[in-house]
Amino acid sequence: MAPRLQLEKAAWRWAETVRPEEVSQEHIETAYRIWLEPCIRGVCRRNCKGNPNCLVGIGEHIWLGEIDENSFHNIDDPNCERRKKNSFVGLTNLGATCYVNTFLQVWFLNLELRQALYLCPSTCSDYMPGDGIQEEKDYEPQTICEHLQYLFALLQNSNRRYIDPSGFVKALGLDTGQQQDAQEFSKLFMSLLEDTLSKQKNPDVRNIVQQQFCGEYAYVTVCNQCGRESKLLSKFYELELNIQGHKQLTDCISEFLKEEKLEGDNRYFCENCQSKQNATRKIRLLSLPCTLNLQLMRFVFDRQTGHKKKLNTYIGFSEILDMEPYVEHKGGSYVYELSAVLIHRGVSAYSGHYIAHVKDPQSGEWYKFNDEDIEKMEGKKLQLGIEEDLEPSKSQTRKPKCGKGTHCSRNAYMLVYRLQTQEKPNTTVEVPAFLQELVDRDNSKFEEWCIEMAEMRKQSVDKGKAKHEEVKELYQRLPAGAEPYEFVSLEWLQKWLDESTPTKPIDNHACLCSHDKLHPDKISIMKRISEYAADIFYSRYGGGPRLTVKALCKECVVERCRVLRLKNQLNEDYKTVNNLLKAAVKGNDGFWVGKSSLRSWRQLALEQLDEQDGDAEQSNGKMNGSTLNKGELCISENERRLVSKEAWSKLQQYFPKAPEFPSYKECCSQCKILEREGEENEALHKMIANEQKTSLPNLFQDKNRPCLSNWPEDTDVLYIVSQFFVEEWRKFVRKPTRCSPVSSVGNSALLCPHGGLMFTFASMTKEDSKLIALIWPSEWQMIQKLFVVDHVIKITRIEVGDVNPSETQYISEPKLCPECREGLLCQQQRDLREYTQATIYVHKVVDNKKVMKDSAPELNVSSSETEEDKEEAKPDGEKDPDFNQSNGGTKRQKISHQNYIAYQKQVIRRSMRHRKVRGEKALLVSANQTLKELKIQIMHAFSVAPFDQNLSIDGKILSDDCATLGTLGVIPESVILLKADEPIADYAAMDDVMQVCMPEEGFKGTGLLGH
Repeated sequence: MAPRLQLEKAAWRWAETVRPEEVSQEHIETAYRIWLEPCIRGVCRRNCKGNPNCLVGIGEHIWLGEIDENSFHNIDDPNCERRKKNSFVGLTNLGATCYVNTFLQVWFLNLELRQALYLCPSTCSDYMPGDGIQEEKDYEPQTICEHLQYLFALLQNSNRRYIDPSGFVKALGLDTGQQQDAQEFSKLFMSLLEDTLSKQKNPDVRNIVQQQFCGEYAYVTVCNQCGRESKLLSKFYELELNIQGHKQLTDCISEFLKEEKLEGDNRYFCENCQSKQNATRKIRLLSLPCTLNLQLMRFVFDRQTGHKKKLNTYIGFSEILDMEPYVEHKGGSYVYELSAVLIHRGVSAYSGHYIAHVKDPQSGEWYKFNDEDIEKMEGKKLQLGIEEDLEPSKSQTRKPKCGKGTHCSRNAYMLVYRLQTQEKPNTTVEVPAFLQELVDRDNSKFEEWCIEMAEMRKQSVDKGKAKHEEVKELYQRLPAGAEPYEFVSLEWLQKWLDESTPTKPIDNHACLCSHDKLHPDKISIMKRISEYAADIFYSRYGGGPRLTVKALCKECVVERCRVLRLKNQLNEDYKTVNNLLKAAVKGNDGFWVGKSSLRSWRQLALEQLDEQDGDAEQSNGKMNGSTLNKGELCISENERRLVSKEAWSKLQQYFPKAPEFPSYKECCSQCKILEREGEENEALHKMIANEQKTSLPNLFQDKNRPCLSNWPEDTDVLYIVSQFFVEEWRKFVRKPTRCSPVSSVGNSALLCPHGGLMFTFASMTKEDSKLIALIWPSEWQMIQKLFVVDHVIKITRIEVGDVNPSETQYISEPKLCPECREGLLCQQQRDLREYTQATIYVHKVVDNKKVMKDSAPELNVSSSETEEDKEEAKPDGEKDPDFNQSNGGTKRQKISHQNYIAYQKQVIRRSMRHRKVRGEKALLVSANQTLKELKIQIMHAFSVAPFDQNLSIDGKILSDDCATLGTLGVIPESVILLKADEPIADYAAMDDVMQVCMPEEGFKGTGLLGH
């Protein structure tokens, strides 16, 4: 089918030869494209919007032919959410709680721990009156033990494929959107659980954590001189093993237990020898728990970046671990077998995903627990290969070969070993009755949900089948042919065929013209259908108005015909008008037309012809717009032109409502009066400006001005006005026709509310000199004649004392207001301390000779002069060695401490003349951020750790990390000197930096630290 624009032209081609009054029904039907050929399925690929008879590609393809029942709904089979036979139950990831889920699964499969938790007394016994739990109430666990009980009971006997642990997570106060350190969580929760269970009366419950996870070792120190042995006993719940530089688990254990020599400054004070002696220190394992947790320290602090990092190195470990060589007391049973491997996917310490491979103690089969998904490993074997290949490591280290019964992993961060025994594990861990009743209730809710979802699926299928039959029946009857027809919008037909949205009533109002009929221009978004199909649509879905053959609008077609003919005629008329404009207008037969309108009349005509539905009046107003002034002819002949009667008649065809101005028409009388007044005002302003310029020539030209720092000898009095008044007056004198005359001096801006002067004599000679202008007495007499003076401000010089030479004093009238002056200075300083965003500069000093002032001898560094020192000490043009500028003598520009006055809005801004030099970087800061936060910015900019930074400003050391930059005197444009220390092995400082550099707060504020 032809493109839409070609169909548009073909529908109105007849208008070139048919006048508007000759339009017939045939022309109307052609304009509405009634008899265009319909498209055929398979030939037309997509719907032709220019053809109302094209009913192909509107969404019908999904309904024609056989349809799968599953396409009638978007509801998954509820049985997919059902727990599979002989499988475990998963846990929902609430955002970033995968680390919690992995430990819950590991603890759940510890049968002794689960059995002990089931024995804990629960408040649920108070909740059930004897004949079961009240149905109208939902059970809410009150303690951590109750939460864990309920969670374990659901994991054991729930019918769901996975359960929601949000109650347990909420009880701990964990942030579900922030991933935490899994190893720290394990330690804190075990401590919390042990503390909670310690209040139980049943010893099997009270001591379960210690029985399962607690071992004991001793820190043993031996004096080399006397051989005295000192022991410090300590309990442990996991062994933290360093993996850096090791390839095997046994090497990590050996390093943990290796002997350390205490020599030199690190010598040991022996109580027997009563002096410091060389000694050896090591850890001895005294007893091991039933469940041995080995933490592989994969997450370490990177000193260079100031952040944690993950060690993605392979560590080999065996399924059978013999700990007898490592314990002090031989002869016991110390053979362990692997029961769980906890995995962290990802190469970063701040992101990734936690999963767990856990061995079922009853069947001996391995399972992979990945939040909701649980996968059984084949052949009762642990398979870590898939996990290791998921994400390539940055180092691309080749995986070492592993023998039978051994494994290698670069993602394992915790290994759990169980003591090997000859006895088979107890397989009868029964859920207590009160917990089982809660589980049964949850299972009942799940079954009800399954039934409800199945019913919804069935309803969707039934509804889809009915719609399928309706579409197959009606689509065949949609084409109208020669039978009676109606118009329906394409959008409604597409929504009728869209299975994802319910069909709404038909709404044709958007397609109507001003005559409440079908607009000819809307035919591209309409489709012509049979009256039979339309009757069914309106009876089933309602809506309206119905657009039958009577909805074809003859008035719109006739108007469109007229517009198209005018468009075609416009080019010829444009040439004709141009030729008529070349001829001179004779007599009084001409008409006035605005020059701007005349230049663009063809464009204005096109815009008017393109407008539809009665919007043409706006363009009619544009014609002659430049000649209109309150409905009358404007007085400026430069803006209008006289055209002939023939040219005006041509223009009137396109702008019938444009105002008409014959050549004899008088100009607007009001405009004449305003013009005359304007001319008189301009003449008056010129006269005033000339008089004032003649009266005050030196003030205007800024010549022969007095100076306070070099008081003139021929006068003892000088008067003061604001510089703002002088500048505004000069503007008026220079351009009296464009600027308003200045009538008053306005000295109140220089005074405080009490009428006192805001400036001292000293400040008026320096920083405040830009705000005032000094006036000679003779000039002041003339100013009083020419302007209204609200306040007189003057400075008088007097000689005091009889001694020769006498002392000179300067007195101001009015006198200085000390309180307001002090308040102004305080406000200025406060503004400099309360900025929200400003630029400062950090200059890294490499040479030790350019660091601090002598005020900091404890840092053993020498002086670096401040900006003020340099400016006073150095001659003009001499370069500053610390702050070299490319343009030689250019100096660093500082903040101007200008005084606040009423008409001046003070802002703090960065000097545009500042140039960063080598070793210097600009930082955006605010006054309320702390020095600690600034050090983090400096760390990212210079790669210097915060504890290696020595900062100073103007010789003052910045050392209080908790102080704000405002209180430390750091203002916009400040330059801070940075001296970087050499790195030292200070692990205490490392821990501090970890807290400073990283925004995470760990488990602060959670229930894990509340006990």
